[in-house]
Amino acid sequence: MKALNVPKIDFVGKRIYAIIFSLLLIVVSIFSLSINGLKFGIDFTGGTLLEVGYQRDVDLADVRATLSEAKFKGVNVQYFGSTKEILIRLEPQSISSAKLSSKIIYLLGDDVDIRRVEFVGPKVGEELTNDGGLAMLYALIGILIYVAFRFEYRFALGSIAALIHDVIITLGIFSLLQIEFDLTVLAAILAVIGYSLNDTIVVFDRIRENFLSTRHTDPVKIINGALNQTLSRTLMTSITTLLVLLALFFLGGEVIHSFALALLIGVVVGTYSSIYVASSMILALGISKQDLLPSEKEEQAIDNRP
Repeated sequence: MKALNVPKIDFVGKRIYAIIFSLLLIVVSIFSLSINGLKFGIDFTGGTLLEVGYQRDVDLADVRATLSEAKFKGVNVQYFGSTKEILIRLEPQSISSAKLSSKIIYLLGDDVDIRRVEFVGPKVGEELTNDGGLAMLYALIGILIYVAFRFEYRFALGSIAALIHDVIITLGIFSLLQIEFDLTVLAAILAVIGYSLNDTIVVFDRIRENFLSTRHTDPVKIINGALNQTLSRTLMTSITTLLVLLALFFLGGEVIHSFALALLIGVVVGTYSSIYVASSMILALGISKQDLLPSEKEEQAIDNRP
């Protein structure tokens, strides 16, 4: 049976350009994060969320103008499910939820129906910010330990470098465009970490197999071969995932718009980093065939298996 043709793209040979491109994106992202910061939603800053239903189609611009004229600060209005339902997010108010609901009804008209009012205090928002950051940190530490045990410490550092690269660039784009960052976006970034790691593990598996099964000792040729051998799988996984995310982004409505956008950015950047960042990192750390050979104890354990 004839083997399928494997592309012969010189990924490793282009790693200098890829590293420069990645460093440029990271510098821009860090600069934007330090200057602009993230536009946190009320999940983190605290505030009030109201779900309002209309008996007719409503224009969001009219609602925003009405609330702005009433001196409401930090107003965010978006459709929720249909053009007859909207979500209103407000900064923390000095009045009670009942009085706020009455005021909104007075401003928007008697034909509106306040279906839900949720209040998030500043203290809760601060706790969510801290817990979200810790969740991301714990995920990275767990991944570092897992990859170090499964492969080798150079692979662990390469995977962590790729994940940090993906997270910083995704956050940087949200900061640069000042897109609202809420709990759904945080969940998307954690999902991106898992997606990118899965992609990187597949590439690392093939790199390790090639190191152990080939007579060649040139790491550049071995890594290049592994990247080309897994390219079709990487592209098929990424393209099918992107098709679903594009449907969510354009058809899912504004409620999950930021969530879908974070995943779109993460999948594209994660695919790129699995090919260039992770492999370039292990090559820079001097990976060799000897580093992946089992120790004498491991060989004896394998020989003693029934």
